[in-house]
Formats: sequence, structure tokens, C-alpha cells
Amino acid sequence: MDLDARRVLLVEDDRRLSELLVRLLTAESYDVVPVFDGQAGLHHGLTGRWDALVIDRTLPAMEGVDLVRRLRSRGITTPTMLLTARGTTEDRVEGLDSGAEDYVVKPFDSDELLARLRALLRRHTDTSPMIDLGGSRLDVATRRVLSPDAEPVELSAQECALLRVIAANPGRVRSREELHRRVFQNADSPNAVDTYVYYLRRKLGHGMIRTVRGLGYRLGPS
Repeated sequence: MDLDARRVLLVEDDRRLSELLVRLLTAESYDVVPVFDGQAGLHHGLTGRWDALVIDRTLPAMEGVDLVRRLRSRGITTPTMLLTARGTTEDRVEGLDSGAEDYVVKPFDSDELLARLRALLRRHTDTSPMIDLGGSRLDVATRRVLSPDAEPVELSAQECALLRVIAANPGRVRSREELHRRVFQNADSPNAVDTYVYYLRRKLGHGMIRTVRGLGYRLGPS
């Protein structure tokens, strides 16, 4: 595998089309991982590091639009292209409103698909958010904390999502209930917020996130 290759998660249940797309994208030097249903797409989208997601709209287990919504609700900002046979204006609007940046109707021209994927990646590269943490920065696109005098610290998808919400308004205290609703709404454990605050402190130092007794958490360096 080329370590510099752009990583693409392909969620497409049509095995024949999936194989064609894997060959097409691999020939353009993308590193492609295919999965075949919405649940697998959610798992890989949350746990892997991807440069782009290419998602079919009609999937087993979970529709593509619902998959995009759930990824966005968990803080995943990876640029996303929806593939679909449904091309009405209403379908396009729903797909884009779900959080996808592009919506490609089948059948599509291979050259156009590749061009639109390149454009999607360029737009994302130009606008990838950096969030100030008070002496360091959170690179949301790569899920890394960057400091001038230390090696980058890699975060999981949920660690990044939690830190992003806490850091969005540094002086504001976020309650456990708000953080659970915004980041861990599908988690079974009611202690998910405290668990992931512990993980972040272990990676970034105890002072990165401050506990405000009886209220919740806020960004520490501010």
C-alpha cells in the first residue's frame, strides 16, 4: 500500500459495481476499502482515517443518507460523495442536507466521477478546520492535535468529536448531558463522556479539559 495514497471508504452493496469502482479508483492511486452495508460503513467511518467517503444511497441495514447523518452527528467531517439512481431535485436536496458534499446520479461517466472526487478533495483540503486549543491546535480533518514543541497526537473519531465540541467556545462550560447528546447519542454507556474525557487527558495532559464541579467540562488552557 502506498502510504501517501488518498484513503477512500467505498460503501456500495452492488458487488459488481463495487469491484468496478475499486479498480477505477485504485488505477488512480487511491487506497480503497470496500464495504457492503450501512452498518459496516458506520463502523469503518467512525474507526478509520479516510480522505473521502463514497456512499451508495440505497444500502442494506442503513440507508446512505442516514449513514451520512449519523457520521456527521458523531463529528466525522470527512468529505462525502453519495451515489444514487434517484436523481430528482428533492432527492438531491435531501442527500446534500444530510451532510454530503456531492451527489452523483447513476449511471455516471467514470472520468466525471474521478474529476468530482478530485474537486471534493481539493475543496476539503482548502477548508479543513483548525481549532485553537490555547498553545496547540486541533486539526479536525486528520484528527490530530498539533503543538509547536511536540509530536502530533492522534485522536479517535469520538475523542476528536468531543474535543471539538468543548473547544468550539473555550470559555463555555458544557454539561455532561449536552456532550452526551451531541457526541454520544447512540452510545449505550451513560458514562461515555467521562470515559472519553479520561482518554483525552491521558493523551493531552490533565490540564487540557477542566472539570467544573456540578456543571460539566470546559477547555483548560483558556
